[in-house]
Amino acid sequence: QIRHGRKMAAGNHYTVTEFILAELTDKPELQLPLFLFFLGAYVVTVVGNLGMITLIGLSSHLHTPMYYFLSSLSFIDLCYSTVITPKMLVNFVTEKNSISYPECLTQLYFFIFFIVSECHMLGVMAYDPYVAICNPLLYRVTMSYQVCSQLVVEVYMMGLISATAHTGCMLRVVFCKAKIINHYFCDVLPLLELSCSSTYINVVVLLCFSAFNTLAPTLTVLGSYASIIVSILRISSTEGRSKAFRTCSSHILAVTIFCGSVAFMYLQPSNVSSMDQSKVSSLFYTIIVPMLNPLIYSLRNKDVKVTLNKIIEKRLF
Repeated sequence: QIRHGRKMAAGNHYTVTEFILAELTDKPELQLPLFLFFLGAYVVTVVGNLGMITLIGLSSHLHTPMYYFLSSLSFIDLCYSTVITPKMLVNFVTEKNSISYPECLTQLYFFIFFIVSECHMLGVMAYDPYVAICNPLLYRVTMSYQVCSQLVVEVYMMGLISATAHTGCMLRVVFCKAKIINHYFCDVLPLLELSCSSTYINVVVLLCFSAFNTLAPTLTVLGSYASIIVSILRISSTEGRSKAFRTCSSHILAVTIFCGSVAFMYLQPSNVSSMDQSKVSSLFYTIIVPMLNPLIYSLRNKDVKVTLNKIIEKRLF
């Protein structure tokens, strides 16, 4: 089920030119409902994230550090969903779920780039409420446009380094087993299962980067919110406390959903790892999370709802 190219000069291995991606289900009656569900989820993802980016861009009222980071998060969500979902939808309606070797590594590279960028963007987004609540007098200086831009560039650099490291290590892997990729897209672990060469370096790199890219943003968020909670408890008025908690609630929810599903996927020991469990976890953070984020930040955010209502009223009347 894997098409092979020319025989390699050394040994009896063959170069791989094409993989076959596994189907999400082997039950034909579920193919159409799943296709429609994921198509609907992707449409909501595109409309929601493009809408959030457009809304923030059009409204000068939302030109603040928090919404600058939120527009970057929406861009990342839109991109990494687009790296995965369209190909998966095509595979629902084609008989052979094939993907070429260069296309597979390209998908792997951009998936890692955007997923790691998302992890660190969620970490960076915790810095804004920390400064706003714990150091309000220094907010304008600390969260200047230059500082925010630098933080976003650093987020993308983390994604670039991780994607380059993983894809570079994958280029040295020799594929010769005639098996399908036991996943609906090209990810590190399913590809390593097809290797007939040593994957020790790949596994070490995967564990190190996965631990860092999950734990660093998580510890940043926990540290920021520990300081925020201490500051909130010092606020005398109940209304002030409630407003401060509401400011943070959307971000806490988004971080919990995303980091939880990613950690479940990549940080579980290999002896308890199940590809079926991994597929469910992957579906959650590649398709569901990008769809939920704009809903979380819009439905739970008064500024976004007010701005959206104003634009709708202006267009209608």
